[in-house]
Amino acid sequence: AETPSAFQSLDEWIRRRLRMCIWKQWKNPRTKVKRLKALGTSRAKAYEWGNSRKGYWRIASSPILHRALNNRYWSSMGLRSLGARYDSLRST
Repeated sequence: AETPSAFQSLDEWIRRRLRMCIWKQWKNPRTKVKRLKALGTSRAKAYEWGNSRKGYWRIASSPILHRALNNRYWSSMGLRSLGARYDSLRST
């Protein structure tokens, strides 16, 4: 089937869900700020978002977590893209 967009949307949802799980694991605002700074976020933005009271799912789609936990981060953690796998299977 020709479904590259379905795999792309699944990839996006999986990464958002993983960001949400990591954000939930960090629990305390102090830990969130510390981890965001360690991932290269500026001190002010890390403090702003680390102390946010927005829900986990909403924060998971925030631009700050997109930059901190980007595709390169997930690749280094061993997460493989469904879209890339689809493309490799289609080209054979």
